[in-house]
Formats: sequence, C-alpha cells, structure tokens
Amino acid sequence: MRVATWNVNSVKARLPRLLEWLDEAKPDIVCLQEIKTTTALFPEDEVAELGYEVAAHGDGRWNGVALLSSVGLDDVSRGFPGEPGYEGEPGELTLIDEPGLRRPETRAVGATCGGIRVWSLYAPNGRTPDSAHYAYKLDWFAALRTALAAELAGHPQLAACGDFNVAPADDDVWDPAAFAGSTHVTPPERQALADLRALGLRDVVPTPMKGPHPFTYWDYRAGAFAKNNGMRIDLVYATEAVASRVTGAYVDREARKGKGPSDHAPVVVDLS
Repeated sequence: MRVATWNVNSVKARLPRLLEWLDEAKPDIVCLQEIKTTTALFPEDEVAELGYEVAAHGDGRWNGVALLSSVGLDDVSRGFPGEPGYEGEPGELTLIDEPGLRRPETRAVGATCGGIRVWSLYAPNGRTPDSAHYAYKLDWFAALRTALAAELAGHPQLAACGDFNVAPADDDVWDPAAFAGSTHVTPPERQALADLRALGLRDVVPTPMKGPHPFTYWDYRAGAFAKNNGMRIDLVYATEAVASRVTGAYVDREARKGKGPSDHAPVVVDLS
C-alpha cells in the first residue's frame, strides 16, 4: 500500500499536475492540504476517473483538506471534536456561525482507508510568535492531541499526515540561524509535535532525493528550491502498527519542479 501527503497549494491551479502525478506515482491513499476550494467544488469527477473516492473539507478560502483513496473510504470525519476556531486579531475577519461562536477552519479530515485510520491535516501557520494566530496554532495542536488520543483507543493502525507547519528539529531547516525568532521552530511548537509523538506516534522520516535533508517545502522566492534552502514541515506520524510496515519513504522532489508547481513536494510512504 502506498500512502502520500501533499500540500498542493490550490487543487484547481494544480489539477493537471495532480492528475499526472496520481497517474504516475499511483498512491493508494493521498492526503491533500491547502485545496483552496469548497467541499462541493472539489474536482471529484476528475480524480474518480483514476479510481479514487474523495472526502473533501473546504470552505473556498485559503485552507481546505482532502483525502483520496482507492482502497475504501469509510467513517469520514470532517474536523475533530474540540477543534478551536480562530479568534483573530482586532478587526480581522474570521469564520463566525453566530455572534460569539467562531467556526473551526477546514484543517482536518479523517477516514478509514484500507484498514488504516488516516488523517489529512493542515496546521495553522502561526504567523509570528506574538500574534493571535500563534496562540491559535498551539490551541489547535492541543485539541488535535486530545482528539488523536481518543482515536487511538479504537484504531491501532493510524496515520496523521499533512502540513504541520513545524520543523521538528534544527536539522529540518536549511539554516537554523535564519529562523531565529520566527514561527515553525519555536520550543512550544516543537513541544506540540513531541506531545503527539508521546501518544505512541512515530515520525516516518523520508529519504531525500537531493542533499542530506529530506526537506518538503521551499519558498518560491530567491531561488530557494535551486539552492535547497528548504524545511521539513510535511510529516507522516504513524502508530507502531503502521510504522512497522514501512518498506520505504521518500520526498518526491520531481513534483516540485517544472512550470507552476506547489511550493511543497509530496511525501510518499510504502507499506507492506
């Protein structure tokens, strides 16, 4: 079985590339992030032609996640219990269902696929450590930990995949000094990842296709990709029952090349 996760940075803008990649890589389960479309407008017909069922969760703004599966798609969960909404900075527009009640953003979708409980996750960016978005990010991770703890009680085979917007260690960024004082590397964010691993989840680290570090994200600016000035923020966290089945894992840098790519590359994990 082949499982993949990819922040596509707009499924509509990247649809031809996505379809080509699905046809070539042939993953059985795909976690997508930043689909940037509504649930209803996700291109289900196009991916169905390649044999995939779809569970999308999007609001048409700038977030959104999806699961594609050719091995079954059952017990779909859009969002997770206790998921917080974003309160926002003063005057900032947020998703509000009614006065005083902020709706969670579309950042998580889970389903059971081929016997594995799989979650596609898109963690908040955090912006700056002194922003309301950073506090929201930490709250979101805390709620995710609680939700996954409950999931693990009934799903020994589980994988939480996606864009976590945190580099687990200094080796996961091209230059730690360049990130001093920035999000993605702060001790509270890294502790949030450690708290997830403490549930019994293993970090499935892929093999890099270039250089010593398996980076998954490169900024569009300043030739970052050509210089390999990247970060490893797209992660696969799996239970021992899943991690013990891993026969190989890699970052597909080829998908980051060419015309109009996402700024992320897919992470591909093969299971026995």
